[in-house]
Amino acid sequence: MKTIGLEEIEDAKGVISGSVRKTPLVRSAHLSELAEASIWLKLEHHQLTGSFKLRGATNAVKNLADDQKKIGVVGVSTGNHGRGLAHAAKQAGVRCIICMSNLVPQNKIDGIKGEGAEVRIVGQSQDEAQVEADRLVEAKGYTMLPPFDHADVIAGQGTLGLEIFEQLPTISTAIIQLSGGGLISGVAAALKAQNPDIRIIGVSMDRGAAMHECLKAGKPVEVPELPTLADSLGGGIGLDNQYTFKMVQELVDEVVLVTEKEIAEAIRHAYWQERQIIEGSGSVAIAAILSGKARPRGDTLLLLSGGNIDMKLHHRIVSGEDVDVTKDT
Repeated sequence: MKTIGLEEIEDAKGVISGSVRKTPLVRSAHLSELAEASIWLKLEHHQLTGSFKLRGATNAVKNLADDQKKIGVVGVSTGNHGRGLAHAAKQAGVRCIICMSNLVPQNKIDGIKGEGAEVRIVGQSQDEAQVEADRLVEAKGYTMLPPFDHADVIAGQGTLGLEIFEQLPTISTAIIQLSGGGLISGVAAALKAQNPDIRIIGVSMDRGAAMHECLKAGKPVEVPELPTLADSLGGGIGLDNQYTFKMVQELVDEVVLVTEKEIAEAIRHAYWQERQIIEGSGSVAIAAILSGKARPRGDTLLLLSGGNIDMKLHHRIVSGEDVDVTKDT
């Protein structure tokens, strides 16, 4: 297995400069009082495409060879990577196809189509959608740009870590979303290269948390993909994982899982207390604090990673409805 370091992340910062937004960092008075620590919110859901995924996708597209750009790219996504890749490809004039499963919410499919990409819906999991993407690579010669286990993608996400340290050099703890591991690997590599004592806590949902199960097994394993409010955190890590499994093993100090009710409560908190509209996956760091499952230390960073939520679903949640995503979202 391979790894990505500070040099690659700093290179990515130069590559994507001018193509992504530097997002705000704000202190949460309410969460700071609750947790008895200084809690800071990184508002990455204010990114151009509504999530951090634009960083990695832009770095990957800009690093393509000319012949790769002429043919086009294909990606597999639970939503946000697809939108980021579609946007980056559109800006570069590159054809883009996104393969997705039937579990992806319609609003995320619409967002990708709105960026000009072709969407193909295949199967009931990200792994099944991957089969169609692999077919396109083999048959048509498209370049596969995966959502997390790719050097340029990880380095691009790592620019978020550089930005966080620049904005909050006194950071002691970072609470970051954990799915396939591209985000937390890049951010942790950037932060720990500048201060090895920074504690990295990964957060995922307790329904189909693939990386968590792989870490317990000590190797990449298959994990069923289940409906969840944190839909962007779904999907496996790949049995042939090249980067993120090793990086998460080495760089992440702790992993906590949050329930569907805790995710919903975090979405409500973000709206009513912080005046922020975030999706389920973007809320899990807040959920970890509200539930007491993650214990902050010193200046603590919570990443709000995405805001691409169906607004009808958001209205139901913030209005107090007990949404059962396994039946009806």
